[in-house]
Amino acid sequence: MSGLCEALHRAVNTATAMRYPFSTDSVPHLGIYIMLEEGEHAHGVHRIVRVGTHTGQNGTLGSRLADHYVRENKDRSIFRKNIGRALLAQGADPFLDDWNKDLTSKKARCETRGLIDLDKQAQVEHRVSDYIRSRIFVVTMPIATRSVLRELEEKLIATVAACRECRPSGKWLGNWSPKEKIRNSGLWQEQGVGSTKRLDLETVNRIASALSSGGSSV
Repeated sequence: MSGLCEALHRAVNTATAMRYPFSTDSVPHLGIYIMLEEGEHAHGVHRIVRVGTHTGQNGTLGSRLADHYVRENKDRSIFRKNIGRALLAQGADPFLDDWNKDLTSKKARCETRGLIDLDKQAQVEHRVSDYIRSRIFVVTMPIATRSVLRELEEKLIATVAACRECRPSGKWLGNWSPKEKIRNSGLWQEQGVGSTKRLDLETVNRIASALSSGGSSV
């Protein structure tokens, strides 16, 4: 497993990465994103800290990345929410309880009106944006068909999470996450980290070929 994960890391690290600010014009409509983080290393290169894709039949990868990097709304991005949780937990900030609340629905917003400090929430959103934009860079990978999208995403996450060499540094913000799966896996996500599905050599080679060609689909 370590050998496959090393091959994956080297393929991702040799691909062209996007750093904020970037245009979504070059982002594949259908695909997977792989995030790397400054200061985090595994297998002698930047460590993979998150893998994701987009949801829904009409969703696009570019729009999903905008949810993470551009739109300051933690209820549209679990990635942003998890970064904020770690920032607040690191500072023992009691606002964490309010940050955890999902205000997506009109009912939830009405029920919490006047109870949540929206100025404070905006401040935390800005801190999250600063962290993501300055530290997280991303590689995108086109996927040929939607049918393989979710399965490949799951295998990517599980392969990295299971690798004993992909451990976070002592300074990694995720060490302060209230979420045990994030602390244990070293990934900014919970879903998929415990999956028993894994990448095989053939799939890793296909991924490496797609990334090196700069446009081929997996």
